[in-house]
Amino acid sequence: MKAALILVLLFVSPIVFGQIKRTPEQDSLFAEMQRNTTLDHRNMMTQLGITSLRVGASGNASSPNAANYDESKAVLFPNLPALLTLKNGTQVKTKKVWETKRRKELFEEFDREIYGRVPANTPKVNWVVIESKESKLGTTDVIIQKLQGVVDNSSFPSIEVKMDLTLTLPKTTDKPVPVILEFGFVFPPGMRPPTAPAGPPEPTWQEQVLARGWACATLVPTSVQADNGAGLRKGIIGLMNKGEFRKPEDWGALRAWAWGASRILDYFETLKQVDAKKVALMGHSRYGKSVAVAMAYDSRFATVFVSSSGEGGLKIHRRDYGEKVENVAGSGEYHWMAGNFIKYGGPLNWNDLPVDAHELLALSAPRPVFVGSGSTGDSWVDPKGMFEACIAADPAYRLYGLSGINQVPFPAIGTGILEGQIAWRQHEKGHTPGPNWPFFLDFAAKHFQHE
Repeated sequence: MKAALILVLLFVSPIVFGQIKRTPEQDSLFAEMQRNTTLDHRNMMTQLGITSLRVGASGNASSPNAANYDESKAVLFPNLPALLTLKNGTQVKTKKVWETKRRKELFEEFDREIYGRVPANTPKVNWVVIESKESKLGTTDVIIQKLQGVVDNSSFPSIEVKMDLTLTLPKTTDKPVPVILEFGFVFPPGMRPPTAPAGPPEPTWQEQVLARGWACATLVPTSVQADNGAGLRKGIIGLMNKGEFRKPEDWGALRAWAWGASRILDYFETLKQVDAKKVALMGHSRYGKSVAVAMAYDSRFATVFVSSSGEGGLKIHRRDYGEKVENVAGSGEYHWMAGNFIKYGGPLNWNDLPVDAHELLALSAPRPVFVGSGSTGDSWVDPKGMFEACIAADPAYRLYGLSGINQVPFPAIGTGILEGQIAWRQHEKGHTPGPNWPFFLDFAAKHFQHE
């Protein structure tokens, strides 16, 4: 477990964790992971008959392939796939046609080309309480439980999967409570996130949640599936493939993490302390991508906070701004997606993608979705590209007689659009969800009350 955690942290981007110094042992682990990742990526390219890919955007402004941050050059393919048109050309005008026909078409495209197919025979998960203790967070007396979701590996005993979950419940409550389930980053001993800014500490998101009388939970996604290509022959994906390489339509890490969240919801449905109809998801950056997927695929989740998800999440693929399709198709990030996604980094182009991010968001309709980002230091995730996905997803909500999001120009930083089923807010700080938490919790509370 320690080695796996080290590998996770060594492979994540500096935009999330800052520069991390490595020991010689960690250097060796990192080099081995890179070799195995390259091997796996090349194997998939061979299966697809691809010999080369286009170069992705660089965060280095002096690089020949520097990321574009000029809005006038951003829109190369302005025409998005038609959200409410069936493949036979028929317009979708009712929620019945949307639910019985169009959603199925979209799921098929996302399964085959973007996120991959979840096997039909995924194993059962047995949840075990490893530790339970009383504590205090902020002003709330709580019970903190450390749990493991032990995945049945009888089909291939050499691969074990044990999902790590922390559940924090109010100590006293007279009724089942909502839960905010976060996809959380983990820092091994000696590795920490960047130092917080000076000044009095603000309440943590957990303290904010508990102050409302709700519960909070954190899943460690990398305990479900590693966040690198070297791990694709292990974890839940490797277990289902019995340690072999993926096929082009097999699921990637984003869907594997989403699968893990659904297994947690299965467990929550058995707990008398939890209102399983009011479970919200939250994820930031790469985990923002995954919670957007989880929300779309599992209609039991009540709402979601998708923070700075960027390319592969709720950023429009067809925009040249910040990170591009080529980055996610490359060896550093391809493991998030189906193998077939690599094709769109070469020889196919972005406009060949059969679906785009607005359709992923629309698959959550009619449930409420909160989309957020930062500003300074968060251009890589293309905030405007995510806002445009919100706007383009709105018609799906209108089929239910609901307001999705007002059709307005890209709003100023700090100006939230929070009234409808799709909320948007770009805060004034960098690549962090922190400033948007209070706004999301107000948004969730409104919809919990309505439900």
